[in-house]
Amino acid sequence: MAKKKESLIVTSKVKAYVKSKNMMSSLEALEAVSDKVYSMLDAAIARTQANRRTTVKAQDL
Repeated sequence: MAKKKESLIVTSKVKAYVKSKNMMSSLEALEAVSDKVYSMLDAAIARTQANRRTTVKAQDL
């Protein structure tokens, strides 16, 4: 059984934002947002390493 990744988002903040748009959010949607953040960071880290740097910058995202 695969270990579940720790969430990288502040759930209450995401839910509040979605609610401010008069919508509701599901648990699955919140997990998907966190998964997207993981993917974005992994791609940014790969770009940073390809550029022989150790600091992830906005341009890497």
